[in-house]
Amino acid sequence: MDAPPDDAPAALPRGSVVQRVAQCSVPFYRYLYDTVGRDYVWWLRRTVPDSEIAALLARPEITIHVLYHGGEPAGFYELERRGDHGTNLAYFGLMPHAIGFGAGRALLRHAVDEAWGEHPRGLTVNTCTADHPRALPNYKAAGFRVMRTVREVWPVPLRLGLAIPERLKV
Repeated sequence: MDAPPDDAPAALPRGSVVQRVAQCSVPFYRYLYDTVGRDYVWWLRRTVPDSEIAALLARPEITIHVLYHGGEPAGFYELERRGDHGTNLAYFGLMPHAIGFGAGRALLRHAVDEAWGEHPRGLTVNTCTADHPRALPNYKAAGFRVMRTVREVWPVPLRLGLAIPERLKV
């Protein structure tokens, strides 16, 4: 995304709020990452030791923002500011119980607005075939465009206990 959107942002559902986590603990981060990513085979950070996750979370260019609905976590996003290289929406998603009540588009817009508030050169996001079927259409509707398509085969460790959908198995 080369410029911030100029349309009105989608409103969060009633009873929802997004808050930046000032000092995200490793257990809370793992809870967010695992709960949001379980159905979409998010595995990379599951293999990273707690000490490395703590170091990542301590970096000032990394920010974690949580969607709360009715006081409970319902989703999150992670922004990584990369200086001259722009900002990356590193992780974004809703928890399973939060899908379908209209929070996704509003949370994505919140992430986009938050990122552009720092005036980056650009804003990027990566998605894959393992993500929710509405991920790519929502990213496009928010103003992102496909820059490239890469075929990757990931050796997801079985020890993580993730259910890999048949359509993703090679």
